[in-house]
Amino acid sequence: MISLDPVSPVPPYEQVRSQFARKITDRELAVGTRLPTVRALAAELGIAVNTVARAYRELEEAGLIETRGRAGTVVSAAGERSRERVLRAARGYASTAREQGLTADEALDIVRAALAD
Repeated sequence: MISLDPVSPVPPYEQVRSQFARKITDRELAVGTRLPTVRALAAELGIAVNTVARAYRELEEAGLIETRGRAGTVVSAAGERSRERVLRAARGYASTAREQGLTADEALDIVRAALAD
């Protein structure tokens, strides 16, 4: 499900967080999908429990997952709403770019630069 690159300069918690975030936003993990427990995933990856806990905490703060006590941690429906919010923002940006006379390539270059920041 998740794998770590031990030679990557990216911290393990960020590798876990970003892989889950990508799987959720790409709809590879559907709303309601139960994630492994913090302890189980930490053992599987060979990392500290606190490392996985930090990744889960950040995913929860972003609204992508929710913890339901003894029922475990699941993919949140809020993640779907986040995707819709980004789509609305993108449509607004595209409209503004057209109004300003930007080409599609120019508009995309601006987005790429903003994402790289």
